[in-house]
Order: sequence, then structure tokens, then C-alpha cells
Amino acid sequence: MTRPADPARPDIYSRITQQIIVQLEAGVRPWTQPWKSQTSVSRPLRHDGTPYSGVNILLLWAEAAARGYGAATWMTFRQALALGGHVRKGERGATVVYANQIVRQETDEAGEENEQRIPFLKAYTVFNLDQIEGLPETYAAVAPPAINPDHRIARAETFFTQCSAEIRHGGGCAYYAPEPDYVQMPLFECFESAEAYYATLGHEMTHWTRHATRLDRDFGRRRHGDAGYAREEMVAEIGSAFLCADLGLTLEPREDHAAYLASWLEVLRNDTRFIVSAAAHAQRAVALLHGLQPDDG
Repeated sequence: MTRPADPARPDIYSRITQQIIVQLEAGVRPWTQPWKSQTSVSRPLRHDGTPYSGVNILLLWAEAAARGYGAATWMTFRQALALGGHVRKGERGATVVYANQIVRQETDEAGEENEQRIPFLKAYTVFNLDQIEGLPETYAAVAPPAINPDHRIARAETFFTQCSAEIRHGGGCAYYAPEPDYVQMPLFECFESAEAYYATLGHEMTHWTRHATRLDRDFGRRRHGDAGYAREEMVAEIGSAFLCADLGLTLEPREDHAAYLASWLEVLRNDTRFIVSAAAHAQRAVALLHGLQPDDG
């Protein structure tokens, strides 16, 4: 068992600091997006409704922003089980901490007993309500009011459905999770238009094709924001444009992708051939999605 005074103790502080630095370096992402968040800002809450305090507020706000969670409530794996629910398989928890101290009695040179109080942080893992299933109805998230007045577009709806990808809906962020292999999307009604929804879904479905069991596309990506990440984002952007053209959808540039422009420019300046390669990768991704259609090819 690791004691609080061991050299490993500062690692928690370092991890927290690094998380905050990453958020600050990334800026506010996205600045605007083709969907609207319906969640009012509040302190993160424990399973019993008690608000978190101190640095845990920053940690959970950052995690919610990065992962697109819409719920304010967080709980441990065991707390979810005790309430009759369960954390979905493959979900990654968030780190929170609590402060404590150990008390030691030490004898000084004069033989006097002195009490030493040594503060330390202990980390544990919590999960957002959006990651948990089977909880009592009192924990159910309130459905956001409709923003998008459009109807779904049948040809696009059919196309993406026939790809047979796992597409989850909810929260305030669109992303592809490669290890559990699913696409996360905000609700259709949260988008500014039907075409914005399908363009975003096309972007994430292009990411979906990079899985090892499909095209096994890997640009050496190791972390968010590195050169490999920028290359994959460029492929997904082009793939979305190709899909919109094939499906007869209007593609309006997503303003949140302005965040990637500097990294894309750096990639292209360092590799003048990559735009050709990116377009080829995007074409293969789109071809794979078309190949999943029963009436294509």
C-alpha cells in the first residue's frame, strides 16, 4: 500500500495540473458548434445531490466539456451499483480527489513529543450520469427542448443506419471513441439544421472507418492535438465533404474546426504531399461506408 509520504504522492498534483494545462492550451473548444447545449452551468453534484467543491469543480467541468456530458451528477462505480444501475462497458471515469492528513508523533532532540500533521490528496474515480444505465427515474436527464425544426432526411438517415455502426445520442459533444468503438452524437433536435447533423455524423463516421477491423488507419497519433491527430481530423473533414456531396447535402464549414486550422497548416507545410494522401484516405473511408449499403456497387 502506498503511503501518503511516498515519492508517488506528488503525482496526483502533477496529473491535476497537467489536465488543467491541456484545457488551457486547447482554448475554448468548440467556440461555436452546429448544435446547442441545453445544460445550464452549475456545480458538479455527487450522487446524493451534494455539490463538489474546490479543484474537483474544475476537473469535472473540464471532463464534461471534453466528453460532451450534459448531466451535472457524478458517482462512483459502487454507488451506481447500489442505486440499481451500472456503468456502461468501456466507459472511462474521471479523476476527483479529496484532501486528508496523516498525524504522526515525533520526538524532538529535547525528548518532547510533537504532533506532525501531513496533508495529502487521494484520488478516486467517478462517472457521469450520461455513462450510467439503469438508475432510478429520479436520476433521468431532462430532454432538451427542440431547436432544429427540420425533419430527418430519409436518404441520409438510411445511409448511416445501414453502416451498422453503434451511434449513441446525448450530451453536448460529437466524437468517435475507438476502443469501445462507437460514435457519440448530440441529439438530432439540438442541431441548427438537419444538414448540420448529417455533416457532423459524416465526419464522425469517417473517423469510425479508421478502426483496426476496418481500414486500420493510424497516423502515429498519441495524444489530442499532435500531428497524427491533425492528420486524422483532416481526413475526417474531407470525408464528410465527400459524403455530403454523395448524399446531396449542403456542407457548411463547422466553425469549431477553426481550432484545427493552425495544426493543419503545420502538417501541410511539413509534408506537401499529405493533402493528396488525406484525400485518398478520405476516399477509401467513404468507399467503405458505401460498400456497407445493400444497394451500392
